[in-house]
Amino acid sequence: MPAAALLEEAKGGRLLWWKGRTGRRKSRGEAAALGFGRSRGRDAQMYPTGRPSHWYIYPTTTSPTDHTVHRHPSPTGGKEGPTATSLPPPMQGSSKPSCVNPSMAPAPPVPGADEPTARRIVAAHRLPLHTTPDPDSPFGFAFSLDPDALPLQLSRGLPVPVTFVGTLPASAASAVIPSDELDDYLMENFSCLPVHLDCDIHTGFYDGFCKHYLWPLLHYLLPLEPPDDHGGLRFNDAAYRSFIAANRRFADRVIEVLSPDDGDLVIVHDYHLWVLPTFLRRKCPRAGVGFFLHSPYPSADLFHTTPVREDLLRALLNADLIGFHTFDYAHHFLSSCSRLLGISSRSQRGHFGINYRGRTVLVKVLPVGVDMVQLRAALASPEAAAKAKEITEAYRGRKLMVGVDDVDLFKGISLKLQALEKLLETNADTRGKVVLVQINNPARSRGRDVDGVRDETDEIRRRINSRFGRTGYQPVHVIDGPVPMCEKAAYYAAADCCVVSAVRDGLNRIPYFYTVCREEGPAAAAAENGDSAAQRTSAVVVSEFVGCSPSLSGAIRVNPWNLEALAEAMHTALTMRTEDKQARHRTHYNYLSAHDVVAWAQSFDAVLQLACKDRSTMRFIGLGFGMSYRAIAVDASFKKLTPEHVRPAYCAAARRLILLDYDGTLVPEESDRRAPNVGVIDLLNELCSDPKNVVFVVSGRGKNELAQWFAPCEKLGISAEHGYFTRWSRGDPWESIKSVSGFAWKETVELVLKNYTESTDGSYIENKETAMVWHYQNADKKLGPCQAKELFDHLVDMLAKEPVSVSCGSKIVEVNPQGVTKGFAVGNLISAMARCGDAPDFIICVGDDQSDEAMFERLDRIGGGNKPPLLPAGAWVFACTVGNKPSSARFYLDEPEDVLTMLRGLAF
Repeated sequence: MPAAALLEEAKGGRLLWWKGRTGRRKSRGEAAALGFGRSRGRDAQMYPTGRPSHWYIYPTTTSPTDHTVHRHPSPTGGKEGPTATSLPPPMQGSSKPSCVNPSMAPAPPVPGADEPTARRIVAAHRLPLHTTPDPDSPFGFAFSLDPDALPLQLSRGLPVPVTFVGTLPASAASAVIPSDELDDYLMENFSCLPVHLDCDIHTGFYDGFCKHYLWPLLHYLLPLEPPDDHGGLRFNDAAYRSFIAANRRFADRVIEVLSPDDGDLVIVHDYHLWVLPTFLRRKCPRAGVGFFLHSPYPSADLFHTTPVREDLLRALLNADLIGFHTFDYAHHFLSSCSRLLGISSRSQRGHFGINYRGRTVLVKVLPVGVDMVQLRAALASPEAAAKAKEITEAYRGRKLMVGVDDVDLFKGISLKLQALEKLLETNADTRGKVVLVQINNPARSRGRDVDGVRDETDEIRRRINSRFGRTGYQPVHVIDGPVPMCEKAAYYAAADCCVVSAVRDGLNRIPYFYTVCREEGPAAAAAENGDSAAQRTSAVVVSEFVGCSPSLSGAIRVNPWNLEALAEAMHTALTMRTEDKQARHRTHYNYLSAHDVVAWAQSFDAVLQLACKDRSTMRFIGLGFGMSYRAIAVDASFKKLTPEHVRPAYCAAARRLILLDYDGTLVPEESDRRAPNVGVIDLLNELCSDPKNVVFVVSGRGKNELAQWFAPCEKLGISAEHGYFTRWSRGDPWESIKSVSGFAWKETVELVLKNYTESTDGSYIENKETAMVWHYQNADKKLGPCQAKELFDHLVDMLAKEPVSVSCGSKIVEVNPQGVTKGFAVGNLISAMARCGDAPDFIICVGDDQSDEAMFERLDRIGGGNKPPLLPAGAWVFACTVGNKPSSARFYLDEPEDVLTMLRGLAF
């Protein structure tokens, strides 16, 4: 039906809706305003305003013959017709390949169901699609879901509909011509939105930066050799620019379908899209973004060798949740954040939290499991059963070991073969009985390193088979090329032992597949081994350098570089008692059953929602350009303090209280010892000269130092050492907090601080009357924060039963009497004024660091609760932090000079 006829039918008493690429219904007016997209070729004749994604027509009256008609413009060129039945789009996570007839379309939305549905947008390098050339297709290829695609498997447990964003499979990416028709077809039938990259951009992005620089670096390979013709391992500016450009294009596509207000969340997979969170945060600051790294994260020393280390770290911190396979990877990341950016973390409820620019970025250890549905489907296939019988006949009477690896530098294939050679050398009884089937998956990138691995593997295979082979027996059988999952499953089920000898790998699920297939594999393989359903066994030899090693408690862990140990591990696995193999197998299978891809997706999504729960109450302030961009999250009411805010209230007030921090507020944070200049003294004296004003400097510095500096200010009040000492004017005596029990703890603390000072060059101790402070601003920028963290933990443990509090400030670790805070001091000042009938009806409080947050929080609480309010009704309170940063204050000023300008506007 032509578009004109559709419009006439809509005018004839029917309701017309258009469903755009985002999957959310739009009214006819919205659709017309959008123009249904761009006009292209033949579609410009059929649809003058552009091809619609979908038309949905609903009858306004019901009758036995008046059914809902769903019409779908066919990609083949204008042929369309009503579908006999409504066929929903393939479910995400379907274990079977999906071939959807283009004439079939998703069921129309229910009339009246206008509420937007939250969804998950899964971004990965490749879309989870399988393509085959098809000359009858308008796009030149037939598309189906790829059940082996990890992003598809990991979406199986997500609680809402899923949209995938990624590039087309390599076989089609360079041959398919990008078009709106292709995009709409993939969205409607597979919920996939393709990212179209120019060939040069993709080559530099994937082959250049990802596979020949970032991926080796993550696997602990330093670029020590000169670059080769394929890009080498050295950092390349052009490749990095391609990497940035590709990630920016991914962000553009994600933004097309993202609606944070509707509860959408973005899940980003792996290092190819490492910097995508930065672009998403810039384009949509309130977006909820989770990033999961499927590769290792190297130790901080190795990661710090990359010239763009800060950019890469900040990119991950622009996400709300960062996931890793193992605790070691998470620890290395947190160490990099601490050493490079000075950002600390804390452990909380099963994950780590990093306070970054006002957001709490969560770091979660969450190893990926297996797709039990997809694996069971492969095991139940006729192909798997036929292959199992073939394997049984081929290796009858022999011990079968299996290895499945990608062809790359880090899988340790040559080490595995050399260990087998040593096993055959030292154990004559294994000759003629032990066979290793090594399946080499196709290489994911090109390069001299890949060719070298393949050549070395082939050379060792020939040598072993020449030395130990005979007629009817070859110790090593290498299958080089793509092998369907159903055939791999048959090898897994038949093998007595699985060997993983990778020298570095993010997770490596091969032992997981092997264990499940041994439990649920074809009956032929089980019968050959004499196993019943309750007596399945397995034996796993796994490198200690792969991510799955910690979760396989029953595996034989080994250093693959030690060939003797690896050969001995193989022998142990092959000769292990049946009871031991049963117990180990049961432990592994129970773990995998409880931690499959569904459990992973549900857990990751739940933590991501937790990380984003306060997003609706936040306002974001963007700072920086390019890769240095960061979004600062603040309370929605957080704003810059201007004279228009303060001046009217100041003039109208009858009694005013002005509370000012010193370091970083009245003077810049530049040097250790800095007295106020004449301008600051004159300004404070002018404020104090107004009889309506009570002015206090509230500082952590010692009382003698402050008294000396502010001796010219006769009417200035001082609250020193975080409020432990207070005097109302120069002529008044010092008052102290009476509730403090004593300072016997200082002697012990001083001994500890001396030890850390001796081992940390540039640090020093400040011994106040009531507190002990360890300063490290002049220490090494890497050693200082590490020592401070260790010192903090040491003091917290040591002083757990003492009446003190340990805190970390700006380049300091401080021990104070319990309850002594600036907030407590401010509360005492206001209470004292209220008791005298002189409660202030105007308060302005300005500070810059964490200790000043106690003042802001105290001012928020004053007047609340069940107690009578301390302030008069309608009192004005202005809590202001220095620096545009997250704070309990409602206002901010950029720097100390702005504070002085604001105060001059009040005083003069």
